[in-house]
Amino acid sequence: MRKRSVSSVRGARVGVNARHTTRKIDFSDIPDSSPNQLKAMRRVGRPLLGSEPRQLIAIRVDARVLAQFRTEARRRRVGYQTLINEVLARHVKKDVA
Repeated sequence: MRKRSVSSVRGARVGVNARHTTRKIDFSDIPDSSPNQLKAMRRVGRPLLGSEPRQLIAIRVDARVLAQFRTEARRRRVGYQTLINEVLARHVKKDVA
């Protein structure tokens, strides 16, 4: 008998969960927000760093390289992604541009 892959098992589970969450939610009793209320609301999520939002990407990095960035970031007390961004920005400014 063939063993099912993890992804196919997860796919079956997702299908079952989707059937349980198809109920319609009635939003008709929620009043609209006034312009003053909207102005007073805070943005949810991470604050912007700088004037432009950052672009979310996915890259593959050697495990040792990532471990070194994480170690150095901990030492500097910054996020490792921030450190990677700084290193890339310096490289682009110096060697590419």
